[in-house]
Amino acid sequence: MSRRFNASSRRVGRPTAGARAGERVKDYPQLSVRVPPDIKTRVSALSKLRRTSQWHIITDAIECYFRDLPAAEQATVEEFVHRRSKHTKDRKP
Repeated sequence: MSRRFNASSRRVGRPTAGARAGERVKDYPQLSVRVPPDIKTRVSALSKLRRTSQWHIITDAIECYFRDLPAAEQATVEEFVHRRSKHTKDRKP
């Protein structure tokens, strides 16, 4: 018995789960961090409670931390980010 698929059929597998439309998490750079066991447990608990991924919990926490910085420190961080992105673009062939 063969299956017929048309253009409106659902795609197989999980939907893309990036931070922005069309992005895939597997394309993001990885970050490895050592944290105390209670923090790891808390991130896991928050992830289950919010029904979202752990990377999303961490990303939201960093964004909250950034928003709470004084304006001068936010500007400094943005300058570092701008320099880094410019440097990275210059290195690509």
